[in-house]
Amino acid sequence: MTALSALLSAMLLSIVSSAALADSASSVSSSLYNTSLLNTSPAISLPSVSPANSDLANRGAYVARTADCMACHREDYSGGVAIETPIGNIYSTNISPSKLYGIGNYTEADLKKALQKGRAPNHQLYPAMPYPSYHGMNDEDIKALFAYFQTVPPVEAAPEKTTHLPFPLNIRTLMLAWNLINVPSTDNRSGLTATQQHGEYLVNNAEHCGTCHTPRNLTQGLNKKKYLSGAPLGKWYAPNITPDNDSGIGRWSEQDIVTYLRTGMLDKRAYAGGPMAEAVAHSTRYLTDEDLAAMAAYLKVVPAIQTDDDLLPVNFARLPSPISRSIGYDLIQQQDYLAQTLANTKAKINTANSATDSPTDSSSPKSLYLAACASCHGVDGYAQPDARYASIVGLSSLRRAKPDALINVIAYGAKGALNTAPKMPGFAKELTHAQIADITNYVRVNIGGLQSSKVTADEVKKVMK
Repeated sequence: MTALSALLSAMLLSIVSSAALADSASSVSSSLYNTSLLNTSPAISLPSVSPANSDLANRGAYVARTADCMACHREDYSGGVAIETPIGNIYSTNISPSKLYGIGNYTEADLKKALQKGRAPNHQLYPAMPYPSYHGMNDEDIKALFAYFQTVPPVEAAPEKTTHLPFPLNIRTLMLAWNLINVPSTDNRSGLTATQQHGEYLVNNAEHCGTCHTPRNLTQGLNKKKYLSGAPLGKWYAPNITPDNDSGIGRWSEQDIVTYLRTGMLDKRAYAGGPMAEAVAHSTRYLTDEDLAAMAAYLKVVPAIQTDDDLLPVNFARLPSPISRSIGYDLIQQQDYLAQTLANTKAKINTANSATDSPTDSSSPKSLYLAACASCHGVDGYAQPDARYASIVGLSSLRRAKPDALINVIAYGAKGALNTAPKMPGFAKELTHAQIADITNYVRVNIGGLQSSKVTADEVKKVMK
């Protein structure tokens, strides 16, 4: 490896891999089909659309949602969101139309260069801003996006924190060499239907799904041979979303994909957390049914890639039955049942202690789950839907061969896809590695439906590290 390639590899080790925009991507528009987003109307009202603005600007508000700008730059575009990397945090910038602190001096050509080439007027951008995917955004959408940004209220303040990487990682001109190798991040495919081609544009370019879900090559660009097959993302792991039946989403129907992107939930199968929750909250839930259907159609025809992180099929016979029809909606009933169950569990432990004259661990896997998890997720895992607590019965994170995602959620918590959903706290400081392993095994078997689970404290320590 040359000195330059070694430097680029070190520099991009996590700058690229932690482009915290969760789920999206697509490729260059085709002259045979209009991939532009300009002729769409969102299924949910966009907060930033105004009758006082032009149609072009309002369409640009929709483009901003498809590009998921808000996940990194905040809803007011003030920036300052930390993107965690092993070499330090990269902070998003102010992209409001402030002339002093934002992009108020940008021309449309400047915005196009930033999106497609990672070039700001005075410096190169780091690919934590996913320009390798935005490279394929078409001129019509960029024009609308530029018109929209002129209508956004300017935030006249710099982000509280800005990016300061150590030498030589702070030499932005090194990105020019990296760009030659890794931009664009995807190629157009032939033989797609018009709907699939539009989905390709959304998945590969605008929504930049590959930024999170694709492993990296030696230079830390996207590994095109393993496109969308899953990749680590800070404390998270973006799963395989190719149509492989064993490790991907091959068993999901197109309607399942649409439902998940719209709501962040798929009953007894999936619940969006972390970066994916942000992608749903800020972006995909606002897309039209037509656009979501196009994304689903494309995701069903990308090359299926099997990984070693198998996803066991849902075994409905092994899933727990709800304690009662009403308990998930009756908070008092759930509290009373939880208190009684905890008391019964402690009584059994005390009885065992008396019978053997040797103390047993009062922190049994079940009692740990009841104490730390059941008040929100329910004794039976079905939670309280009206209060937006997530049901965890049968979730894919419980059924994967690798328990990493589940361990990280228990340790570090998670934020739901909807702003009204409670945020799950993390227990890394309250529980030991062994206790987190016990809870992991308990929920995988008793709530996920697995026959067995043998996660150890050492595995938990390794994942958390």
